[in-house]
Amino acid sequence: MVVRVLISHSVSNFQSFLEKVEIDWSQNSHVPQSEWVAESLSGVRVAKVMATLGHNASGKTALLKSLVFLDWFICNSFRSLSPEDKIPVTPHFLNKNSPVEFEVLVDYNGQLLRYELKCNNERVLYEALYKKKERFGYIFVREWNDKEGKYSVKQQDFGLSASKAENACNLRQNASLISIAAQHGVPFAVELAISSARSNIVSSGRVHLSRDQIFGAAEDYSANELQADWMKKLLRSWDLGLSDIDIKEANIEGKNGEVIKKWIPFGVHHVGGSDYSLPLIEESSGTQGAFVLLSRILPVLQNGGIAIIDEFESDLHPHMLEPILDLFANPTSNPNNAQMFFTCHAAEVLNMLPKSQVVLVEKNECNSEAWRLDSVHGVRADDNFYAKYMSGAYGAVPEL
Repeated sequence: MVVRVLISHSVSNFQSFLEKVEIDWSQNSHVPQSEWVAESLSGVRVAKVMATLGHNASGKTALLKSLVFLDWFICNSFRSLSPEDKIPVTPHFLNKNSPVEFEVLVDYNGQLLRYELKCNNERVLYEALYKKKERFGYIFVREWNDKEGKYSVKQQDFGLSASKAENACNLRQNASLISIAAQHGVPFAVELAISSARSNIVSSGRVHLSRDQIFGAAEDYSANELQADWMKKLLRSWDLGLSDIDIKEANIEGKNGEVIKKWIPFGVHHVGGSDYSLPLIEESSGTQGAFVLLSRILPVLQNGGIAIIDEFESDLHPHMLEPILDLFANPTSNPNNAQMFFTCHAAEVLNMLPKSQVVLVEKNECNSEAWRLDSVHGVRADDNFYAKYMSGAYGAVPEL
């Protein structure tokens, strides 16, 4: 099994982030060892979860979107886009003629890989993948030559022939070289193009709770018995009044008379010695929200990777935050050091996490900035982070 652990990622000129912002998941020697810290196969200590807080319209969702976009672009841009399609990326409106820039550092099965991307809506301008031995050396570098109107590509042990690489890049200027090489059956690219991220974010923002989301989650559970059983056990233990979740296959007639297969979830309640079933769409929004959220989190916990969740506490009772976060902290439920990057309006999360695993986001004059809480001068490990944040001591709070 391929194990990927995020070490850091950065973005600049993306949506509300004009200047470069970097989120560093590594935890230095000053951060005490705890259940919230994991060691990657290469020996880097990293955070298992990273909470993002800030006032409304500060740029929290945009920060998560940058990582969702990068994962999609690396893995799926070739299959998702036609050659004439625009790259769905939005630069800052004050710098719309300049490229958007991304960088991500990951531990990939014990090997440190760094991926860099510069692009605009029209094409990739620069793309590179580096591997660290004693120092970082390139696996491939792809660069657009504006004068010649084509790419130059250099490679070392990537597995795609030079002629194929340059021809394919020129034909598919809107796709990553990794996704292109995966279509040519390059083994390393095929592995890299398998996404290990799950999210509730699309290009337009957070996907809101709906019937389609519930039915989609039910279909996911129907394909994985282990995750379905895990979900049922958790929902029962969280005292939602459920004795079971029953997922049934049904044939539903579509708008044009066609038969559509759906998986319909029911909440089962044991009352007075008898079981009563209620369609999950008639259960409380908190029960529905937990059902859908777990469909995104459990695959990552089972297989490794990262869950990128916007408004983590949406539709959930505040007391639900801690047991869900504990799934990532506990090595038994998180054997592969899965990670979660999430936004949250519930400042109570500051009482649950160390300061090195909290990112604050603030927007000033249409420019978003982000910083880790432990980078704020004078913040002590024994501070009441919640009280100080609510008082405005750290910034990133609304002025009402």
